[in-house]
Amino acid sequence: MTVRTRFAPSPTGYLHVGGARTALFAWAYARRFGGTFILRIEDTDLERSTPEAVQAIIDGMQWLGLHHDEGPFYQMQRMDRYREVIAQMLKDGTAYYCYASPEEVEAMRERQRAAGEKPRYDGTWRPEPGKTLPAVPEHRKPVVRFKNPLDGEVSWDDAVKGVITIANREMDDLVIARPDGTPTYNFCVVVDDWDMKITHVIRGDDHVNNTPRQINILRALGGTLPVYGHLPMILGSDGEKLSKRHGAVSVMDYPEQGYLPEAMLNYLARLGWSHGDDEIFTMEQFCSWFDLNHLTKSPAQFNHEKLGWVNNHYIKQTDNAKLAALTKPVLTREGAQFDGAPPLETVLELFKDRANTINELADAAMLFYREPKPDAALMTQHVTPAILPALKAFSAACSSVEWNKEALSAAIKQVLADHQLKMPQLAMPLRLLLTGQLQTPSVDVVLTVMGRETVISRLSKAL
Repeated sequence: MTVRTRFAPSPTGYLHVGGARTALFAWAYARRFGGTFILRIEDTDLERSTPEAVQAIIDGMQWLGLHHDEGPFYQMQRMDRYREVIAQMLKDGTAYYCYASPEEVEAMRERQRAAGEKPRYDGTWRPEPGKTLPAVPEHRKPVVRFKNPLDGEVSWDDAVKGVITIANREMDDLVIARPDGTPTYNFCVVVDDWDMKITHVIRGDDHVNNTPRQINILRALGGTLPVYGHLPMILGSDGEKLSKRHGAVSVMDYPEQGYLPEAMLNYLARLGWSHGDDEIFTMEQFCSWFDLNHLTKSPAQFNHEKLGWVNNHYIKQTDNAKLAALTKPVLTREGAQFDGAPPLETVLELFKDRANTINELADAAMLFYREPKPDAALMTQHVTPAILPALKAFSAACSSVEWNKEALSAAIKQVLADHQLKMPQLAMPLRLLLTGQLQTPSVDVVLTVMGRETVISRLSKAL
């Protein structure tokens, strides 16, 4: 059997973090077994599906690097196929026309609720041997309903949740085509999975209730059941379903915030799956390890601090030239001036170990690419009349000192000795005058990277 998995989002907004994890698991399972990963866009909800939402899904998949082998397939382009299957089901007697109006269906449900019964379609138009159906109302277009089995049960061994069994009497006859002939979601999914020979359906557990209906339809079509695996939802820090109040939930918000795709994939992989104590791994390793046996039954909790920790790991591992390409647009938006400034790759090396995001890295690097604007109160506190002679002495030394970390460190120590000062007394005002900040890497490193010309220019203006 060739493994065939699919990711089948509805384009009604953006690619959600939970959807991205589902796509990752389906993609990895196909890769693990040399199978095929299919992208399918379930766009039959015409009111909510938009071209922009479709593009958001495709952009998110591309950013993550979850490349599909087949597709994308669009359900709206498969309408003729769905109608063909429905016509055959009507002919075979596994589906039927129902002329009950929405008002009539709601009325029957109200009666059932009043009687303490489960609200459901009562089968008025369901054909049975010896049964006389009502007269067909004039000018009323029917829906098509699936003729669900009345007895027995539906049971499947879910790859995540274990055996799940639902009695057929718990389900009514599902509408599979609307009055205008448009097929419904649960029907389209079945036909798509059947036609595309999907072997493993990995999806969120909000689809568990759909599964028995889909299994019955697939059996009525004579199809082979795939393996189903329903993933628990992802929760926010407060234990509630992950939503915008917890922060970004759209995958494409994360590159804007400075996260790397490899970090996002690594983090998502650990939400509901584990391989021993491994926290950091490549996608090649993940695909070689991934199976459905180590998926957890409990919801996973999204932790932005943990994601930041993972992202920091990948930033530290990333080549400085690549980091420069990622940070330069951020710096440019913030008004960075690159003329006469040190190479960005050199600057980023100073900060990459401590930055959790590309944005943090750019913020830290910015001190080399803008004129310092020290806070007046800090200037009063640190650039005192007592320290000015030492600052001027160091500024004068900068004209002739060899420009490397060791020589600059020695020059600073000489000024400290000459003026009987301690390192913070000179280093803090130097930082303030050169960068506008008190917190920077080691002052001799800052001087080295900033360059002789810029250091002398900034000190001359300030003193």
